[in-house]
Amino acid sequence: MMLSMLSDGSSRRRGLLRGLAVLGVLLVWLTLAGLGGSSIGRLSEVQENDAAAFLPRSAESTRAAELAAGFSDDTALPAIVVATGDGVLGGEDLALLQRLAETVPGLEIGDGMTIEDVLLAPVVAVPSEDGEAVILPISLDAEAVQETVGEERVLNEVVSTLRATVDEELAGSGLEAWVTGPAGAVADLVEAFGGIDGILLLVALAVVFVILVLVYRSPSLPFTVLLTALFGLAAAGFAVYGLAAADVLVLNGQSQGILFILVVGAATDYSLLLVARYREELGRVESPWTAMNRAWRASLEPIAASAGTVVAGLLCLLLSDLESNSSLGPVAAIGIAAAFLASLTLLPALLLVAGRRARFIFWPRVPRPGSVAGGAGRPVETLEEVESRSGVWGRVSRLVGRRPRAVWVTTTLVLVAAAAWVPTFQASGTSESDVFLTEVESVAGGEVLAEHFPAGQVDPVRVFVPEGELDAVLPVITGTDGIDSAAPVTEDAAPGAAPDPDAAPRVVDGVVQVQAVTSAASDSQEAVEVVDRLRDRVHEVSEDVVVGGAAAEALDTQRTSARDLTVIVPTVLAVILVVLVLLLRALVAPVLLVLANVLSFGATLGIGALVFNHVLDLPGADAAVPLYAFVFLVALGIDYSIFLMTRVREESLVHGTREGVRRGLAVTGGVITSAGVVLAATFGALAVLPLLFLVQLAFLVALGVLVDTLVVRTLLVPGLVHDIGRASWWPWLTRIPRDPTPAPPTTSAPAPATTAAGPRA
Repeated sequence: MMLSMLSDGSSRRRGLLRGLAVLGVLLVWLTLAGLGGSSIGRLSEVQENDAAAFLPRSAESTRAAELAAGFSDDTALPAIVVATGDGVLGGEDLALLQRLAETVPGLEIGDGMTIEDVLLAPVVAVPSEDGEAVILPISLDAEAVQETVGEERVLNEVVSTLRATVDEELAGSGLEAWVTGPAGAVADLVEAFGGIDGILLLVALAVVFVILVLVYRSPSLPFTVLLTALFGLAAAGFAVYGLAAADVLVLNGQSQGILFILVVGAATDYSLLLVARYREELGRVESPWTAMNRAWRASLEPIAASAGTVVAGLLCLLLSDLESNSSLGPVAAIGIAAAFLASLTLLPALLLVAGRRARFIFWPRVPRPGSVAGGAGRPVETLEEVESRSGVWGRVSRLVGRRPRAVWVTTTLVLVAAAAWVPTFQASGTSESDVFLTEVESVAGGEVLAEHFPAGQVDPVRVFVPEGELDAVLPVITGTDGIDSAAPVTEDAAPGAAPDPDAAPRVVDGVVQVQAVTSAASDSQEAVEVVDRLRDRVHEVSEDVVVGGAAAEALDTQRTSARDLTVIVPTVLAVILVVLVLLLRALVAPVLLVLANVLSFGATLGIGALVFNHVLDLPGADAAVPLYAFVFLVALGIDYSIFLMTRVREESLVHGTREGVRRGLAVTGGVITSAGVVLAATFGALAVLPLLFLVQLAFLVALGVLVDTLVVRTLLVPGLVHDIGRASWWPWLTRIPRDPTPAPPTTSAPAPATTAAGPRA
């Protein structure tokens, strides 16, 4: 009796401590959610979307920007109002546009500010040579417009105020006008990224919810998993906002969108793995606490290895010379860490909050003790039993067992055929006008501007020449194919104004600035090619000449992206290989996994080339697309092989490698496929943002994850490991039992008669 009372008291104390632990975890996450929820909505306040700010200091265009600072105390960011009518504009039209130009400085943009507070030069109406268009060049202070007024950037307020005023003033006049130029393009880009906080997150969560309902067929469990992902996102948002506000890391619109997708996708994947193992253990034991303890311990290693692999791969982006790439590494790594912590702390607490009734969260399919072999006194299931209850994955397992070599060879040939199209993937860069997939005012206005004015006049190429070499370099500039005109900046030139060819050049520290107008728009790929030719020609005359400007920045960005690809790709592969070696305690299997995922990436990129070039007819891709796709696909795609191979190793320690492969494939098939579909769907949600880069990245990552899930993890890796057998775990083979020798084929010869004592002579 006394022992029973002591046991009851001890049990109550354990129950109380467990309840307090669950309550403590929930309180911590509720606090993080409260702090992080507001941070998520304010991330746009700490974004940096200026491409020039991402370039390395060693880039030629960066050195050009430093030299340009000596010619003006302020850096100009031009906004252009371009207006046209029906044919040649008359005197009344010109007078109306001049009055509009005079009203621009006085326009209010909030908090008592006017456009004049961020204006560098007077605004005047400039007609085109054909008389059919007029532009109003508005030279804005690039640094001042990055400040905030209320909850918006000054730049956004300036552009929106200009657009509203232009529409109002020209209504009924027969004139049509657009606000374009670099300032208009940046404002349109910020507006496109404005959908991240709302539309993107809602689409991603809706897609994940539908998949979870189909997977669990439970009314409550999908909400529990989604709540875990949202709390993880809040924690990540809190950390990223604080670090970005303190200038520890740089956040841009692309990084923010990828952060949202990564956290939701990764947290859901990790939750699926833990919940699947928890459900399995509930079929063995009565206590939800015991089931969770077993599931948590079994899931910790693969989930930690998966998260660690992704974090390590993402942090390799710190090796990039582009700050837009290097900043994505820590931002995304914080997101993965938050997803990992939420799935292994918050999710178990939510699943156990009901105490003894915790198993009913799976209602109506509640797992009962003894329903899974290996528990409640039941013997371990045979391989045939495992495969028979695993449905389609049991049939796949039997296929791999029957013809492993045919499976992996056929799969490899198909992937190689798809990868053969990789050389046709166009990633040399795109024009700024191609960034938007929907019609935006800055692009439409840019097209009108190019019809009536020299296209490169808005943001000319800036060439910095030693004073003594100006006479030798200037003819080379003007003689370069694609340059319409070039002239030195003069002493009395206003910021952003065209140079006067009749005035004396301005000399700063022995350097003259030459402004060269390109035939193509400065934000086009054609202008980038002109700058490339120009640099080659002027450097032949003098190595001290420095070429900068918007087109030069685009060229340096593309070159730096190409360099990053050659540095980061092998580093990521090396890091992932080390993680896999430590996880699987082997060398052969990790090498096979890495090679399989590289082949999978090649096949994905090849299919992407076919779709982008021939189906969607897209204008190429940003130079960073292959790098981002590689990092995400190899780091994330290896997850599914990790989930599979950790279970295969667990089974191989008991049953041998070949049976372990079949058991692991059959048991994990459903949950890993669900995880892959969830991640593919969440990345696919990026396509709701009308930006070429994100749509291409969404397609490649979603496709690649499905290839990894349904082909590499399902057929290629199991077939290879089954074919190689125990040697897959070389050189640490001591704990892996030998695979049984295959039985010889049966013959039609009669078996010898036997007796109870043995064979009869």
